[in-house]
Amino acid sequence: MTPELLSEALLRSARELGFARVPERAVLRPRGAREWGTGIALTLAGPAGLTGPEAAARLRERLVAQPGVRGVEISGPGFLNIRLGEEADAALLRAVLARPAPPALPDDPARDAAAWAAAAGGRGLLVQREENPLFRVRYAHARTRALLRGGRALGVRPDPGAAAFDAPPERALLALLGERARSARHLVRVADALLATERARSSLPVGDEKPSAAHRARLALAQAAGAVLAGGLYRLGISAPDHL
Repeated sequence: MTPELLSEALLRSARELGFARVPERAVLRPRGAREWGTGIALTLAGPAGLTGPEAAARLRERLVAQPGVRGVEISGPGFLNIRLGEEADAALLRAVLARPAPPALPDDPARDAAAWAAAAGGRGLLVQREENPLFRVRYAHARTRALLRGGRALGVRPDPGAAAFDAPPERALLALLGERARSARHLVRVADALLATERARSSLPVGDEKPSAAHRARLALAQAAGAVLAGGLYRLGISAPDHL
């Protein structure tokens, strides 16, 4: 079960229960490790003549039977907090990596800066410095490509299910990869989270470390982050460099 599949399960359950005015998508917000919250029951309750908790209870009955869902709690005026199983992390990464890779755009700094400015604003976008958000996003993508090259040289292959992700920076990055947003601001958040993850625990062995399952899992996390960054940059008309 991935966040995307969870959103689809929520909408499908709402339709099967006969709710009117089912939205096109269910907004999910990360609440913790493999836990997502949604207020969709509040949207459905009014047209159905129900209170928020009543609508949430009906959805809960369907959701707890979904494969990969470990628990569903109702809080406040009808919010649903949904906990997914431990396999959700690997499923999310595999889903991200299964998306078609975008075509490579030729490197054009002036075009890239203009496209980013149109999407996010800002000045000094041609400056290759950390305070430049466009630079951080493109650098983060290039970093993921370098990690994959290094992994190949060391015989470390990405494996989403090789080990658990328990470090806070890893959890934060996973939550961002599970969000559907692909705005310029979201790309900056993904880039910053990836770089924070690498500072905390490198995807590749350091010093006398031997390659392990943890390295294979972390490399898959970095690969997925790179895929999200590449796709987001392409949609904005900006090149995603392999080297920087």
